[in-house]
Amino acid sequence: MKIIDILKRDECGLSFEVFPPKTDTNYESVRTATEEIAELKPTFVSVTYGAGGGTSQYTLDIARNIKESKGVTSLAHLTCVSSTKDTVRMRLEAMEEAGIENIMALRGDLTPELMESDPDSWDYRYATDLIADIRDMGDNFCIGAACYPEIHPDSVNQKEDIRHLKEKVEAGAEFLTTQMFFDNNLFYNFLYKIREAGITVPILPGIMPITRANQVERAIRLSGSFMPQRFKSLVDHFGNDPDAMKQAGIAYATDQIIDLYANGIKNVHVYSMNKPDVAGAIQDNLSDILGKSFV
Repeated sequence: MKIIDILKRDECGLSFEVFPPKTDTNYESVRTATEEIAELKPTFVSVTYGAGGGTSQYTLDIARNIKESKGVTSLAHLTCVSSTKDTVRMRLEAMEEAGIENIMALRGDLTPELMESDPDSWDYRYATDLIADIRDMGDNFCIGAACYPEIHPDSVNQKEDIRHLKEKVEAGAEFLTTQMFFDNNLFYNFLYKIREAGITVPILPGIMPITRANQVERAIRLSGSFMPQRFKSLVDHFGNDPDAMKQAGIAYATDQIIDLYANGIKNVHVYSMNKPDVAGAIQDNLSDILGKSFV
């Protein structure tokens, strides 16, 4: 099923994100974890892409397994900056053959090697280029793209960021998923600005449950996320007790999600990161909300 059709439902939905194994040795443990998350029957499961394309086959394998063995809609990530057009075409054909209908089209990280090379020699410089190529293949794929409620690390300002985001939509992106954020007001402000700019596709807010204190630094480094004082106090108070920090982090993420639902956001995406217990705890906290319409 295409995600754009899922997002048209008039009910509260929850999706989860998982990542593929890095090597053969941990393939089975990762597959088991992703299957346990799929067994929660979320609206869909998103499978991230291996850095540098090293585990691109695993992305497809996990996405296909979720779809075929658990009957859950899957979304496969695809990055392009380190790939040729021929490689991308080959991966798209493999996804199509596997019955994957949904793709998250991303630029991908700039490796040191790429940054030292001539950008004019790259087949792809931006996610917009990849989106356009996928759309040129027809309407077999539902295309998603990423957005940043605060600001993309490479953007000069948010106005430029939103302009590039509109280009992604015009190229064929049918829905957008945000980078993690920890203050819902940032999302609401961002949503107002992009709607004013004429971007009308569905927006999925991305929520990251922080269940260990050492995740905070990594979250800031990856996304530059603003940490509100309320969240900092949580980490300061519970960070040295793993069990308490996990419970508090799940509660904080749940509170964010409930606030989003209460303000008319129907679908939320959780960066569950192969943690079935965390995904399950959040879903349990929302058991009487999910699948219901509150319009």
